[in-house]
Parts: sequence; C-alpha cells; structure tokens
Amino acid sequence: MAPRRSTTRGFKRTATLLNEQIRRAGESRGFAVTRVLTHWAEIAGPDMAAVSRPVKIGYGRGGFGATLTVLTTGSHAPMLDMQKDQLRDRVNAVYGYNAISRVRITQTAPTGFAEGQARFERPEPPPPPEPAPEICRDASETAGAITDDGLRAALERLGRNVLSRHRH
Repeated sequence: MAPRRSTTRGFKRTATLLNEQIRRAGESRGFAVTRVLTHWAEIAGPDMAAVSRPVKIGYGRGGFGATLTVLTTGSHAPMLDMQKDQLRDRVNAVYGYNAISRVRITQTAPTGFAEGQARFERPEPPPPPEPAPEICRDASETAGAITDDGLRAALERLGRNVLSRHRH
C-alpha cells in the first residue's frame, strides 16, 4: 500500500494558525476557561449544574466567539437544549461580553459502559471524627480567657483541629 500523499502541499488552514492567538486574546479580555469549570454551579445555577458539566470550550473557524460543550445524561439533554440560550447568557454575564456564541449539548449514559458513566452530583465528604475528650478540654482551657463568645468558639475549634492532627 502506497503512503498517503498530502493534498495541502505544506500549507495549513488559517483556523489552526490562529487558534492560539484567539485563545490568548480571549484570556486577555478576562475569558479564562478554568473559571467556567471551577464556578460551574454558580454560573449555571443549582438545577442545571446538578445534571450537567462543562466539557470543552472551543473556538470556531470564524474565530468569533467560542462554543461551550456541556455534558449531560440522555434524559436531561432535551431540558438543557431548551435552556441553551439562558445558559449562554449566564456564562457571558460572568465575563461581561459575548465570550460564548454557541452552546452544544452532548449526552452520555448514566450507567452502563465504563466510559459512559457520568456522575454529576458531588459526594458529601464524611464528617470528621470527634476529637478525644482531653483534646477538647485542652482547647477549651487555652481559649477560656477570651471574652468574645464567637472568637472563643472559633479558637476552640482551631485548637481542637490543630491538637488532633499533632496527636495522630
């Protein structure tokens, strides 16, 4: 079998050459992809964030605005599809300009194949173990001279945490 011959003759598409410049220009105007990922619950709202996750932000060939790809389960996709404009407006409100021009919804199965399993809710962390009684007593005695109730309670909690870690 003969090797495939390139039809571009060494030329590259303009979009591939400009992707990095477009990304840098967007970041210089305050558009950072990580903000969408880390603050998704605040941006999308609790209802949408519970059933979806942002996956990717890509720049189109025209270079005007980005496409936000959102992952959801199959049963929630129609609901999110109807709210795409609202979601785009919320993301753009965070940045103060039209950073996102298009929202694309992708689906996955909630159970089944290993690659298709999606879990959108964050599990609750287990409660911390109760410190030993002598640790509580030491922390209470140390903070006992403080007259402000709120400050004393905060210092007692801090003392219990610090003493618990040193004894383990």
